[in-house]
Amino acid sequence: MKILRTTILTTLLLAILSVPALAQTKIATVDMEKLFKGYWKTKQAEVALNKRVADLQKEIKDMASGLDKAQADYNQLLDQANDQALSAEEREKRRQAAADKLKEINTSKAGIDQFNRQAQSQVIDQRQRMTAKLISAIQEAVGDKAKAGGYTLVVNSAVTEAVVYSNGDDLTDAVLKQLNVNAPIDLTQPAEMVPITTSLTSTNSPALDLNSH
Repeated sequence: MKILRTTILTTLLLAILSVPALAQTKIATVDMEKLFKGYWKTKQAEVALNKRVADLQKEIKDMASGLDKAQADYNQLLDQANDQALSAEEREKRRQAAADKLKEINTSKAGIDQFNRQAQSQVIDQRQRMTAKLISAIQEAVGDKAKAGGYTLVVNSAVTEAVVYSNGDDLTDAVLKQLNVNAPIDLTQPAEMVPITTSLTSTNSPALDLNSH
């Protein structure tokens, strides 16, 4: 989870509490990634994000279907424009109609490409905002638990490069329990935000491609 890891790399120090100058430092650890995935609001956010993506995919699919029909109509007009069974005047009408249809197709392709880019940007922005909000709530819960336990420093153990050795208390389970008090949804499966990428392998069938882990 690149967004989460990028965020937690910049938040190794989750809580530094005020203590008398001569007090001994009391250290604890938490696994921020475990907290993020196990938090019920993360799963709720994932459901909302997936619904948004599904709605966008349906819109893109409908637009692509219309484009496919326009392409079929264009091919039919081209065939008719070259049909010697028709009069020269009729063939010319078909050629003009085919030219107009081609313009329509190109306009539709450009519109779908633009919609797809905007859809991807919107979903990524929504995911980033939700992730930041969730991490902020988790950090607040960690801070509360640290204050209650008299800890002066809490280190994120999910970032292995930052924790070479620690014999401090692990607050992860206690914080997660606190976060999930009265959770209204099923928490048997940890939540994972799906990665969002744009796939436009063919302008005739554009789609917002979602690949879960």
